[in-house]
Amino acid sequence: MPETVTQTQQHVERTFHPGLLALSAGGFGIGLTEFVISGLLSDVAADLEVSIPAAGYLISGYALAVVVGAFAVTAALSRRPPKTALIILLGFFMVGNVLSAWAPSYPVIMAGRIIAALCHGGFFGIGAVLAGTLVSPRRQASAVAVMFGGLTVANVLGVPFGTFIGQQAGWRAAFWVICAVGVLAVVGVMILIPRSTTHTAALPLRDQLAVLRRSQVILSLLFTVLVFGGLIGAFSYVEPLLTRVTGFSSAAVPLLQVLFGVGLVLGNIVGGRAADRNLDRSLIIFATLLPISLLGYALTASSMIGVAFFLLCMGFVGFATTPALQTRVVRFAADAPTIASAANIAAFNLGNAIGIMIGGAGIAAGFGWTAPAWSGMIMATIGMVVVIIAGRTSLAGRDRTAASAHQPGGSG
Repeated sequence: MPETVTQTQQHVERTFHPGLLALSAGGFGIGLTEFVISGLLSDVAADLEVSIPAAGYLISGYALAVVVGAFAVTAALSRRPPKTALIILLGFFMVGNVLSAWAPSYPVIMAGRIIAALCHGGFFGIGAVLAGTLVSPRRQASAVAVMFGGLTVANVLGVPFGTFIGQQAGWRAAFWVICAVGVLAVVGVMILIPRSTTHTAALPLRDQLAVLRRSQVILSLLFTVLVFGGLIGAFSYVEPLLTRVTGFSSAAVPLLQVLFGVGLVLGNIVGGRAADRNLDRSLIIFATLLPISLLGYALTASSMIGVAFFLLCMGFVGFATTPALQTRVVRFAADAPTIASAANIAAFNLGNAIGIMIGGAGIAAGFGWTAPAWSGMIMATIGMVVVIIAGRTSLAGRDRTAASAHQPGGSG
């Protein structure tokens, strides 16, 4: 009987680890940092005496810094134990947000945004790999989903709350709140993440970057760019579509954004569980449903009920791919998982920037407020083709390996 109890306890510990809560808290703070300023651009612009487009560069500047940090900072920290690396990364987070909250001028807040962004790719990259080691192999995708759950909750609740705080107490107050979240994340990592967590010795940087040239890694990263470029490109212009095409009032827009966010949370949970059962199949299913959802969003733009329904579907299907995508990249880069995982985070942000640019160009060219939905649907459709190709080539590779193993002189 004692042995049975011990085995059950070990199973529970491997199914969920409290360290995942610390990773989720960090993801929540990072999600707030990236997106909260979008609701405070006018206030920031007025206070720092810059134009609203210049204030908008604080968002794109952050995204570009994420791409740089995902490679440079992650590679520099890859030889350190995961717990130590996460604490250092959260140090970047704290310094950047303190600078942003205090900033007496535009260059200072831009510097703060860039410093904070340097932690983004590394935190999710290292954190995703670490999350998988805290649970049993069959629960790795769900563990990644828990960590990304902090990011989704930030979008659903954190960003609207942060915007409200900024509107009531000044935009700087929103950044001080983010700093408080950062303190909680640091304490959580220090207490809940075991220092003894195993980690592989890092390869030389050149060898780590070499894994990014593998065909399956390239296909996975390309799929990430296309899927999230299509999703975020369409959603970023949701306000003018809802108010000028669908006919909603401005007051209704935040509620519909929350509806999209609820879809993100549910999709993250369901996607993690589906990927645990069959990673490739779940990717193909959700990759097929995403362009269908975006098509429905474009076709029902003039229908209040239709738009609300497809906003929920878009959030659900789009983020259901996240755990599987992150896990898949690591699977095909097992000898340099951290840099590959961080590269996938960079691909998220690169896709966001491309999708927003294409959607905006469609509007500027006179194709109307639904143009981002159509361009997003096209990107997502190409992404669907990529994931099907990736699945088939991966299967073909496994078949060739199995066949060679049964050849005379093979390992089998």
